Amino acid sequence: MSLGAVLTLPGIAGIVLTMAMATDANIIIYERVQEEIRAGKGIKLAISDGYKNAYSAIIDVQITSFLIGIVLYIFGSGPIKGFATTLMIGIVTSLFTAIFITRLIFEWQLNRSKNITFTSKTTANWLVSPKFKFLEKRKAAYIISGTLIAISVLSFVTRGFNLGVDFTGGRTYVVRFEQNVKVADVQDALVDIFGSVPEVKTFGTDNQVRIVTKFKIDDLSDNADNEVEEGIYAGLKESGLISSSVSYQDFIENYRLSSQKVGPSISNDIKRDAIIAVIFALIIMSLYIIVRFSNWKYGLGVVVSLTQNVIILLGVFSLFHGVLPFSLEIDQAFIAAVLAVIGYSINDTIIVFDRIREHLKLYPKRELSVNINHAINSMLRRTLNTSFSTIITLLVIFIFGGVSIRGFIFGIIIGISIGVFSSIFIASPIFYDAQTRFNKRAVKAK
Repeated sequence: MSLGAVLTLPGIAGIVLTMAMATDANIIIYERVQEEIRAGKGIKLAISDGYKNAYSAIIDVQITSFLIGIVLYIFGSGPIKGFATTLMIGIVTSLFTAIFITRLIFEWQLNRSKNITFTSKTTANWLVSPKFKFLEKRKAAYIISGTLIAISVLSFVTRGFNLGVDFTGGRTYVVRFEQNVKVADVQDALVDIFGSVPEVKTFGTDNQVRIVTKFKIDDLSDNADNEVEEGIYAGLKESGLISSSVSYQDFIENYRLSSQKVGPSISNDIKRDAIIAVIFALIIMSLYIIVRFSNWKYGLGVVVSLTQNVIILLGVFSLFHGVLPFSLEIDQAFIAAVLAVIGYSINDTIIVFDRIREHLKLYPKRELSVNINHAINSMLRRTLNTSFSTIITLLVIFIFGGVSIRGFIFGIIIGISIGVFSSIFIASPIFYDAQTRFNKRAVKAK
């Protein structure tokens, strides 16, 4: 708590992201060890070389993500800072366990001549040597990406967004009734109290609603909150939606499940801090990649793919709000989802880029397209294993986690799916096209 790691949805998003990164770090190591075993090395040497060869990708990912966490912690506030804190703590612990703890366990097993296996019989040869020509499909991928972006932008203009109180300011209440209620009946009961029609939505079951209002949001007096809640109680009681025998205290304790207030100035601060934090995080991340990979074309691939991911995720929330049976508000939960998606996407992209860089050094005489295709293919098992395990975990949370976090988890699932697509079909092809054009211009200049 002293670090600002408030365990709200953004804080949970940081934990979810670090769990995915920790899983990925171990998968990278295990895939590397299997490569060494297939090359004919003994298990002891394969484990040693597997760890050595995995360090570069793992450390690059962890440093980049940690830099993002530092920037978000410095420039963010509230939910952003909570996400950043849990992210940084998770990075340190996952890096320690992936590199040191698992290695100690393997060393202990080797010293006792234990049988160590890294795969099962059914998956031993799964995607061991795929030869997909990803770059040849890049134009089709660009068309798909461009179409999704165009649909998203069109939805921004025509449908807009369902902005939550975090961005508009207001009060929100979750109220549970003894019987099923209609949204229109609750609105009719409160319209005279608030002077305008409040936003009312079914929240989970048919006997629960979420009420959002800006009534007295500018009133900073101590009694304002109580007056609003007393107004809700009086309106619902007068309309017969709650029994006349229910006292105000009983209503607060048993019917009003939760309440939240966000003033206009606070909502503006959240919006400003979120935008500044994300922009600075992208800048720092791109600069690190350019310096670490000694090639600005890698940074270009990252920025383009991440920009696409965020636009499409925004498009999904714009296009489907009010259509799906759960909330798709642009609120703190959405900020958390975007940050988690950016973190996961950069994690996936850097690992692919690290293998491309390795292949370019090992096979400098090969054509660039051959090296890139081979690098992506060699990481395909790892990409699918990591994304599959992460999405399965998120699906379980989506199904059993309750309606209040369903939109949040939905956003992360969509974002991760887009991120896997972009790391293979957008980031790497963008790097290829930029590098190819740069090489052609260099040849002409001579």
